[in-house]
Amino acid sequence: MSSPSAWWTVILVVGALNYLSRLSFIAVFARVEMSPPVARALRFVPAAMLTAIVVPAVVFVAPATLVFSYTNPKLVAALIAALVAWRTKSATATMAAGMVALWIVQWLLHAAA
Repeated sequence: MSSPSAWWTVILVVGALNYLSRLSFIAVFARVEMSPPVARALRFVPAAMLTAIVVPAVVFVAPATLVFSYTNPKLVAALIAALVAWRTKSATATMAAGMVALWIVQWLLHAAA
């Protein structure tokens, strides 16, 4: 499957299937009333998805290597960012504090090594 037309066919078919699978949920739930427990549970999906993406990136330094100590600059920065998020409720302040904390902790760990 090295011809460009074969690749474009695969890309278009996969894209169409992806689009149709997402559209099916929108079309179904537009006509069907969700029960209150399901609607309440769906409100937590974005936070759960973000957590599932962010936590492994923070705690794994290398594949299959968990580091829960001050020597993991991403963990320290994430904890500081979480504290800022809790206190300020500002996404901008959280991102800024997290990045500055990451840079400072990386610099401190590099200087100490």
